[in-house]
Amino acid sequence: MAFKSLLAAVTLAASAYAALTRRVSCPDGVNTATNAACCQLFAVRDDLQENLFHGGLCTAEAHESLRLTFHDAIAISPALEAQGIFGGGGADGSIAIFSDIETAFHPNIGLDEIVQLQAPFVARHNLSVADFIQFAGAIGASNCAGAPQLAAFVGRIDATQPAPDGLVPEPFHTPDQIFSRLADASQGEFDEILTVWLLVAHTVAAANDVDPTVPGSPFDSTPSIWDTQFFIETLLNGTNFPGTPDNQGEVATGVQGTLRLQSDFAIARDNRSACEWQSFINNQEKAQAMFQFVFHDLSILGQDINSLVDCTEVVPVPAPVEGVAHFPAGSTVEDVNLACADTPFPTLPTDPGPATTVAPV
Repeated sequence: MAFKSLLAAVTLAASAYAALTRRVSCPDGVNTATNAACCQLFAVRDDLQENLFHGGLCTAEAHESLRLTFHDAIAISPALEAQGIFGGGGADGSIAIFSDIETAFHPNIGLDEIVQLQAPFVARHNLSVADFIQFAGAIGASNCAGAPQLAAFVGRIDATQPAPDGLVPEPFHTPDQIFSRLADASQGEFDEILTVWLLVAHTVAAANDVDPTVPGSPFDSTPSIWDTQFFIETLLNGTNFPGTPDNQGEVATGVQGTLRLQSDFAIARDNRSACEWQSFINNQEKAQAMFQFVFHDLSILGQDINSLVDCTEVVPVPAPVEGVAHFPAGSTVEDVNLACADTPFPTLPTDPGPATTVAPV
C-alpha cells in the first residue's frame, strides 16, 4: 500500500509540475520543450526510431542499446580512486569513445556491434557520446510494451581516457562479487535490493556470446515485452541448454530456447535477494517503477546532476504490457525452485498447449 501511495503521489506531483511549466518552441517548428536544450533530442529520437530501431520496435538493437547504458555507466570505482588509481568515469561514453580498448574487455564482448551501429548517429547529431548512449538506451526500451519511461539528460561530460578493465560484472561472478562491485560504483546506493531492480532489464535481454552456438538466446520467453516473466522463469528448475552445455557463466534453463545466466540463477536464490526477486512476479507496476528509479541514478554515475538538463519528456511513453504473468506451457508451480521462505509464491495460470519453445531474437 505504501508503494502504491508513493507512486500515486509522485505521479500527481509530476502532472502538476508539467501543467505549470512554461514550454519553449523548438527550431524545428514542430515540437516544444520545457528547456531549449532538449530540442535537439527530437531529431535524434526520430532518427533512432526510423533507422536503428526499425520503426520503433523492441528488437535486438533496442536490447543491446539498453545493455550498453549499463556497461558504460557501471565502469566507475571510487574505491580505486581512493587508492590514487583512475577508476573510470561512469556514464561518460568511454565505451564508445575508446571502443577499441573497452569492447575488448571480456564482459563487453559483443558490444562492439552496437557501438558501430550507433557511431553514424553520434556523428550526425550534436550530442555528447555520453548523452547519446544513455538516450539511445532509453529510446530503445520505450519500444518494449510494458516498459517504464526512462530518464534522459543532456550535459554529460565525455570521457578523456578509457575506464580500467575489471569494473563490469561477469555472468560467472558470485553474488558477493556483484553486490560488492555495484555498491562500489554507486557509493553504496546499489545494494542487494537495488541490484535486483537493475536486473529487471533482463526481461528484454538476450545473450550472443555466452554460448556462441546460439546467438540471440533470450533470458525469458517474452523478450520483446517488459513484463515479469524473467523473474518467474529464472526460478524454474533447470532442465536443458539452448545450445551446448558447460559454457562459462551459464547454467541449465527451464524453458527451451532461453539462456540462463549463472549470476541471475544465483541472485534469484541468494538469501539476501531471493524475496525481493520473488516480489516482482506478477507485479508490473513494480517492474516499471523500480527500474525507472534505478536507471535514473545509473545513467548519471560520475556526472554532476546539477549541470544536467532533464529531457525525459522527449522519451516516448511505452505501450502497456501485453498478457498476464504465467507459467510457460509445460510448467507449473511444482517446477519452481522456491527460494523465499518469507512469503508464498504467487498463484499463476499455466499457458495451454505443448511445452514452450523460444526462438532467438
